[in-house]
Amino acid sequence: MKLSIGLIFLICSTWATSKEISITIDDPEVTESPLYSANERNQKILKALDHYKVKAALFVCGMRIDNPEGKALLGEWDKKGHLIANHSYSHLYFPGKKNTLEVFREDFKKVEPLISGLKNFTKLFRFPYLKEGDTQEKRDGMRTALIDSGYSMGYVTIDASDWYVDERLKKRLKDNPKADIRGYRDFYISHILDRASFYHDLSLKVFGKEIKHTLLIHHSLLNSLFLKDLISALKKDKWKIISAKEAFKDPVFQIKPDVLPAGESIVWSTAKQQGKYQEMLRYPAEDSVYEKDKMDKLSL
Repeated sequence: MKLSIGLIFLICSTWATSKEISITIDDPEVTESPLYSANERNQKILKALDHYKVKAALFVCGMRIDNPEGKALLGEWDKKGHLIANHSYSHLYFPGKKNTLEVFREDFKKVEPLISGLKNFTKLFRFPYLKEGDTQEKRDGMRTALIDSGYSMGYVTIDASDWYVDERLKKRLKDNPKADIRGYRDFYISHILDRASFYHDLSLKVFGKEIKHTLLIHHSLLNSLFLKDLISALKKDKWKIISAKEAFKDPVFQIKPDVLPAGESIVWSTAKQQGKYQEMLRYPAEDSVYEKDKMDKLSL
């Protein structure tokens, strides 16, 4: 059977856009940073998203925006049509004995009054540090609390350590405000493309098909500087940028893996449950320890 040129083009076009990714951003905040004020930093992130007509999801840690400046920031994101979601009030570390199920559950509830009045408020919850509980009681207790409150999981599929690159970038600029920071941009983009490739390949093994991905990055100086470059690099790497709203419709976000400790990327966690990919799964899945030597060798 011969295929027409038009059909071949259609098939090739489908293949070329089969990798789909959305941008999700954690921890909006209004503290000052080197180079830019809090407002300048926020505007640059929004402009980068606007440039590519990207609708993201913003996961809000209540304590970071519980002030007039923070509420104004959320209002700007809401006007732009980005999803506004819950990331706890105090950014507590759920594993361990200190933060019990009761403490964590009450902290989760404190955020909603700050964001529920926004037009694009969405009942998605993302655990701080992507840690969903180290005991069955905690894990299942929070899953029940979320269901009872009408929430779904704001899972990450592609995890990374942009926060660590940001920490080192800010330290360099505090030490030398005129430092050449192009190396941080290059390292950051390479790091995200590498992690996106890893989780994409793992997701194909785990699910046997393409899924809609959610990339985790942070509301930071790093992204105020380089988010536009990052989105451009993802597009060049044949990723189709989709809205966070579209991404979270994928059935993968309804999965609740039976693993302990619970958390990490939903791709990582599902792979762990299947028990066939142990050689590929480090714990924690992403952290500064994996990037430190690389950045040290580059004098970043």
